[in-house]
Amino acid sequence: MPTRTRIKICGITRPEDGLLAARAGADAIGLVFYAPSPRAVTVEQAAAICAALPPFVTTVGLFVDASQAEVEQVLRQVPLDLLQFHGDEPPAFCRGFGRPWIKALRMAEGVELAVEAERYHDAQGLLLDSFQQGLPGGTGHAFDWARIPAGLQMPIILAGGLNPQNIQQAVQTVRPWAVDVSSGVEASKGIKDADKINAFMRGVHTADVE
Repeated sequence: MPTRTRIKICGITRPEDGLLAARAGADAIGLVFYAPSPRAVTVEQAAAICAALPPFVTTVGLFVDASQAEVEQVLRQVPLDLLQFHGDEPPAFCRGFGRPWIKALRMAEGVELAVEAERYHDAQGLLLDSFQQGLPGGTGHAFDWARIPAGLQMPIILAGGLNPQNIQQAVQTVRPWAVDVSSGVEASKGIKDADKINAFMRGVHTADVE
């Protein structure tokens, strides 16, 4: 039996959507602390979402080239379990907060994952996202999964254009440790859709048992 693929639902902006994700079986939810994003939350919104969650759901804070002071301000007010760095942050910055962290990599031409895995070797995992000029994430487009080399020595979190229609194929092709979805399970930007979330979950679980 293959390892169960973990599931993170990112871009949660409302407590009810965090609960919806948790009740559907999500392992983690993502909170976006990046003001230009349509899914950005304030620290007050994020704290309310975290307070509404049941136990054993990992809370992940997403940052894009934030300053040390900005990250620390969030950490003082929001009980985040894991930090996700989605910009050009160097390893020393990522490890500087005393929290587990993951590094997102946008799969632009020329990105060598083996090199990046060595560079960010003390991350808990690498999140692989699609590349679109000027957008740090949330593009809604998938990248070529064949670009992921076999045998990387750290957990892979697959993101980028995942949705209920392609998630089963994605999991069967890549066999990642986890998958990360945002726009693919939305009714509108920042508002999640229960039917899409449940369909996404079914796709992951079906791929896991095949």
